Amino acid sequence: MTVRAIAVPQDALLQKYAKGDEAYTDCFAVTSRVEADLPAFIEAFYTTWLFRLERFVLMLALRRRIRDRDVVALATGEAERFAVWTVEAGDAAQILLRESSGATRSYLAVRLDEAGRTRLLFGSAVVTRQGAEMSSLVRILMPLHLLYSRALLSLAERRLRRG
Repeated sequence: MTVRAIAVPQDALLQKYAKGDEAYTDCFAVTSRVEADLPAFIEAFYTTWLFRLERFVLMLALRRRIRDRDVVALATGEAERFAVWTVEAGDAAQILLRESSGATRSYLAVRLDEAGRTRLLFGSAVVTRQGAEMSSLVRILMPLHLLYSRALLSLAERRLRRG
């Protein structure tokens, strides 16, 4: 399955950041042969081997464990927080998470495409203060972010396929 960069969908919770000048936004999509709902996608995404590396780094920084059950609690709606993220908005098909500093957002969604196949979406927003430009560090790291985003989405889709 090929991960493609797409425009942020008009009805996406991430769209409010795509409309203004104070944020960078991106969105990626992959079509899967597997039927999946949002909770299954959230669990698959945050338990990939690649995201487990990020969780390890976060555990060191936060000095507390981030367990798979924390992911499940987020996915099932039992928790509004996961690691450094808090649910900003969500519904049955999409979730928007706000990172604790307020600088970034993560977006996950499950949709059906025109042929009735499952389409998984992952997007991000980097929010700047009004009138401020994106930092040099963020601009330098952007190519890595784009590669990482594609890899995470691809691995989550593969995880869903493998069950």
